[in-house]
Amino acid sequence: MFTHVMIGSNDLERARKFYDATFAALGGKPGEMDARGRLIYAHEGGRLMITKPIDGKPATAANGGTIGIAAASPDHVLAWHAAGTAHGGTAIESPPRERPNGSFVAYLRDPDGNKLSVRSQPTK
Repeated sequence: MFTHVMIGSNDLERARKFYDATFAALGGKPGEMDARGRLIYAHEGGRLMITKPIDGKPATAANGGTIGIAAASPDHVLAWHAAGTAHGGTAIESPPRERPNGSFVAYLRDPDGNKLSVRSQPTK
């Protein structure tokens, strides 16, 4: 359904350090800057794009918004969370843990305050 998710940042180099580290923890590649100055991460058919707002105003985090990212395993979730907190992210909500439905979930806010969640599917 979605082609991409676009979020704003006030400091693209700070965002690059955070997202390069967290996507590497999930097996992804570093982001690439396009000709329009947007930082792009492509992984398994999805794209996360980070940009300075085109209206010239400061970027702000969505109130009530969460970006969900898929992980292959609970170990990837833990690695993502560790990489994120080591690169300017803030741990929020509960620590990484298994949910009643069997999925393994972690939450962070990126350096600009965007809420992220990484989840691995239940093992059967």
